[in-house]
Amino acid sequence: MAGRILIIDDVATNRIVLKVMLTEARYDVLVAEDAATGLQLARSRLPNLVLLDGSLPEPGGAAILRCLRDDPATAGIPVIVMLACNDPASRLAALEAGADDVMAKPMDELRMLARLRALLRSCGMTEEMKARDAALGPIGMTEAPGSFDRPGLVALVAEKPAQAMQMRSALARHMPDSLVIQTRDAALDTDSEPARPCPDVYVIEADLAAKGDGLRLMSDLRSRSDTRNAAVCVLLRPPSESEAAMAFDLGADDVIDAGSDPREVAVRLRRLLDRKRRDDRLRATLSDGLRLAVIDPLTGLFNRRYALAQLGRIAERARQGETGFAVLAIDLDRFKAVNDAFGHAAGDCVLVEVARRLSLNLRAGDLLGRIGGEEFLVALPQTTFASALALAERLCAAVQSVPFRIDAVTAIPVTVSIGLAVSGQGSSPEGGEPVTAALARADRALLRAKAGGRNQVTTDRSAA
Repeated sequence: MAGRILIIDDVATNRIVLKVMLTEARYDVLVAEDAATGLQLARSRLPNLVLLDGSLPEPGGAAILRCLRDDPATAGIPVIVMLACNDPASRLAALEAGADDVMAKPMDELRMLARLRALLRSCGMTEEMKARDAALGPIGMTEAPGSFDRPGLVALVAEKPAQAMQMRSALARHMPDSLVIQTRDAALDTDSEPARPCPDVYVIEADLAAKGDGLRLMSDLRSRSDTRNAAVCVLLRPPSESEAAMAFDLGADDVIDAGSDPREVAVRLRRLLDRKRRDDRLRATLSDGLRLAVIDPLTGLFNRRYALAQLGRIAERARQGETGFAVLAIDLDRFKAVNDAFGHAAGDCVLVEVARRLSLNLRAGDLLGRIGGEEFLVALPQTTFASALALAERLCAAVQSVPFRIDAVTAIPVTVSIGLAVSGQGSSPEGGEPVTAALARADRALLRAKAGGRNQVTTDRSAA
């Protein structure tokens, strides 16, 4: 099934017609003939979308809508309110109460099904991001509470500038957001002014210089990285059910018929802005979470899991290119004494500074990670034994060269021991040494460096 849809309507004929239509479209359909049954089904079955009759008897469709929006379990379910009386006041009231759209009875089947697909597609993407965000929750990467939202930026793209100016004037009375007029070329020409913010919402007339130009512009905007996440509202002049359906299926977030009440248009645009901000916050949270999943939060280096995975890729590329790579296992000498004498905060400062000094002495393509408390890993792709040894000794010297300042008067000497293993072609029957073996040899060399007096580089060339 394409999704579960709940119909709440007290007229049996309406329920039957809608159920047949939706079942043929392969939806799983639930039906309710009154408010109590509808709310119970919404809470127990959690449909993907609700079709709600706006003229239900008491407590009425508006009360049901408020109940759905007030319940956290159902607050995110999209709701289309069906109105028998399609006057501007009734439409506006339904939208302000929280409806995602309002459609007049009898509903055009083509437009209604396209609208369902658009809402389900949009909500599905948001729910997927929420699920990923929830997965990051146990490790402290959930979405931060919403902060103050700046005014939105809405671009109006019309065939005639006069029409766009008229639209801007009408909307400005009902929304505090910035309304700018753009041509088709200006909407696409984002590279020429990189500092110019991209609009949050585009309102695009369906027919610009030629019929369908607006829909082609929408497709272009969807294909570009800087505008693909903007909401798009298509303006139909004159209204057309078939064109509305096409616009929804091509990716429009909403469709407005020419002549709509400016107050209704403003409510629709504010809803698109709210959803855009919410999805932007989710995307930012996910991006930060994914970044933190591979980064050590103290030093900013790659963590153990990511570093070892990257080491495996370096080894595989070395095998395929028949080149050598080196592994350095690095450990701070007597680090426990630093923590015991100066405290763990001082120890953290030492780790951060060691990470900085190591980073400054590596090439751009080298790998550096923190793989334990005071343990670091360096991988050097496409390197020889002599080059790797010289770099390891340079790292050792860089740590030792300047005492680590703990505060204004206290500075302590810190050194590291380094175990070096170089792996090259022919080091195993398969033509390349397994990465685990190279890492184990570097660890054994590190132990010999520790046993031999610390603050030195010890090598293992048995497989080089």
